[in-house]
Amino acid sequence: MEIINWKEELFPYKQATDELYVKFNSIKKEYIDLEQHSPIELVQTRVKSIASILDKANKRDIPLTKIFGTLEDIAGVRITCKFVEDIYKVVQLIRGRDGKDLIIKEEEDYINNTKSSGYRSYHITIKYTIITATGVKEIPCEIQIRTMAMNFWATIEHSLRYKYNGNMPKHLKQKLEACAEASFKLDTEMGTIRDEIIETQKIIQTKENLVYEILKNIQNLYYIGKLEEMNKFNREFIDLYQYASIEQLHTFNSKLQTLANLYKVNHLE
Repeated sequence: MEIINWKEELFPYKQATDELYVKFNSIKKEYIDLEQHSPIELVQTRVKSIASILDKANKRDIPLTKIFGTLEDIAGVRITCKFVEDIYKVVQLIRGRDGKDLIIKEEEDYINNTKSSGYRSYHITIKYTIITATGVKEIPCEIQIRTMAMNFWATIEHSLRYKYNGNMPKHLKQKLEACAEASFKLDTEMGTIRDEIIETQKIIQTKENLVYEILKNIQNLYYIGKLEEMNKFNREFIDLYQYASIEQLHTFNSKLQTLANLYKVNHLE
């Protein structure tokens, strides 16, 4: 019987998912820092458990010696989006990296080609190159891209399928199919107000950035010993904050910037 050093074999898969997690979160951060809508809401990664790997290998009659050369979803990345439109934006982002830091092997659009169960998602199988202590390795990885509603449905469906070992009762299948349609209808309806939601989120983010800048400027007055001015601006900000518009906060911050220039204050973290 073939003996597999599972820890050694699975380590490169973990390294690959860790690196991809950082890369996709960096993309999300770039959008946020530039005060733009990020198509990426959440990034999750996983490496299949040994039990899951063996179950899948048994179902597909894959011998132990060929598991790591055959299964392409041992490493997985799941990207959750707010809107269906964002899914295809993420797909374009990944295609833009094809041939650079990853290679796309296959794409499966289960949104326009929904599975009979009602499952919707966009799958991209890639090869990702890592450098380990023992050398360069190409790791296959499956990227799943879906909305939050699709993810909620898929998580429930997966749990029920596991419970019934693939033999789910007919009435449950029918209910899940109906739920899948209701879920997609919600995604579609949310898409009709996508622009308004994104605009609202931009306003919230702009206000948060302004508040951060204001508090940093007030704190800088403390660092240079201008306690009287610091207390004055702090009281004024507390009175202003609850009902202030973006324009009023901009004006207030401009006053602080003028004072900072007068005192030649450097921005201190």
